[in-house]
Amino acid sequence: MGKIKFPERALPFVGALYSDPGVFGHSKKILEKDFGNILFESAALPWGYSSYYRDELGWPIKRRFIFFKDFIDPGTLSDIKIKTNEIEDTLSLNDKRRINLDPGYLTLAKIVLASTKNYAHRVYLGRGVYGEVALIYQNGTFRPHLFTYSDYQNKSCIDIFLSARVILKEMKSPE
Repeated sequence: MGKIKFPERALPFVGALYSDPGVFGHSKKILEKDFGNILFESAALPWGYSSYYRDELGWPIKRRFIFFKDFIDPGTLSDIKIKTNEIEDTLSLNDKRRINLDPGYLTLAKIVLASTKNYAHRVYLGRGVYGEVALIYQNGTFRPHLFTYSDYQNKSCIDIFLSARVILKEMKSPE
């Protein structure tokens, strides 16, 4: 029988999709107030993987990742997803989101995302939120699973997560 252990603490991040840089800037201030100081922010990447968000967010859509300094207990991911949904609602206009905020966390071994949508590869975390391992670290890089979002499989995205992983590894190393 295995012994119950506390999970390793993880580095939280939010992936943002938006077309209006002002809305992104406003959301970033709210996220920092709610989740603490920003450790690392990616450059804006072009996002054209589907037209799903076009009517809501506008066009062209950009993708950015914001990593936060304070570690989290992975068990709080559903609470974080609920909070990011509230931020999306606050910034909505005429019942349309102007930003999509997808929280997740990074460990040395994986990238985990939160979702409100159930699917075969997702596990229920509680409070209407599901989690999925989107990328696993193997042989020096992050590798996708069968259902990993296309943009998370892109080299630009993987390079961002590899850079964040280097920072995480330095933060976890004993001094």
